[in-house]
Amino acid sequence: MHRVKRLLKKAFTPITIMLIPHTDRKSLSIKVPSIGILVSIVIWCIGIGYIFSIAIYAFEYNNMKQKLNYYSAEFIEMKSTIAALKKAEEEFHRLFSFKSKERVLENIDTSDTGSIDIENLKKEIKLSFETVGEIKDYLRKQHDRYVSIPKGWPVIGGHITSFFGNREHPRSGDRQFHTGIDIASEPGRPVKATADGVVSFAGRSGGSGNLVAIEHGFGFSTYYAHNQRLHVRIGQTVRRGDIIGYVGSTGNSTGPHVHYEVWKNGKPMNPSGYLDGRA
Repeated sequence: MHRVKRLLKKAFTPITIMLIPHTDRKSLSIKVPSIGILVSIVIWCIGIGYIFSIAIYAFEYNNMKQKLNYYSAEFIEMKSTIAALKKAEEEFHRLFSFKSKERVLENIDTSDTGSIDIENLKKEIKLSFETVGEIKDYLRKQHDRYVSIPKGWPVIGGHITSFFGNREHPRSGDRQFHTGIDIASEPGRPVKATADGVVSFAGRSGGSGNLVAIEHGFGFSTYYAHNQRLHVRIGQTVRRGDIIGYVGSTGNSTGPHVHYEVWKNGKPMNPSGYLDGRA
């Protein structure tokens, strides 16, 4: 009990704090209990610690917010990228659901993540896109080649009356090389392009009568002679199956038919192989 009284007496023993101004004013003396000084120091330390904790919390919050914004932007970008990749994958599944190469080529559309390693994922997706791009470029080239190679009959319902190769001319009787085939058909029946291309000639051409010439690319060109009348003009773009003229007997002709020629790299080819797509 005696010790407690001595301790309390020391705690409340006043300490004089003198404030001495640098002017002519009188100095100021303040008496404060010892315990008051101690309590003030403790409160001051607590206040400083609290301020520091607030500052650290604010710093960590801002840092966390920046990271959140960064990863949010990354995930948005990933989402759009994966969606585009998924769309491309679906397109390939659709294409390869066709059972034949011809159907695939005809239907190609040529008209454009625990802990996640974002950067690595982006690289992988970029690589996948490059691979997809290479495949699409290859298929596009194959598609362009496919639609440029003559295929099918230029006139439906006709029959071949003169084949490719040496023959006797039906008018002169002379032996000569026939650079195409003659397909007899009813006059006025539509004559159709056998491949995509651009019309390089459409008009009267001597013994060929009304002639249509089409450039297809990849070295291919086709010719359709003796038309009754034409349905295209020079420079016009045509697709396989488009009507380009009508069966006739103009020029040096013995009856209504289509004289059909297929040329590749400047040389006449046997059109018979292209009628059913065997060439």
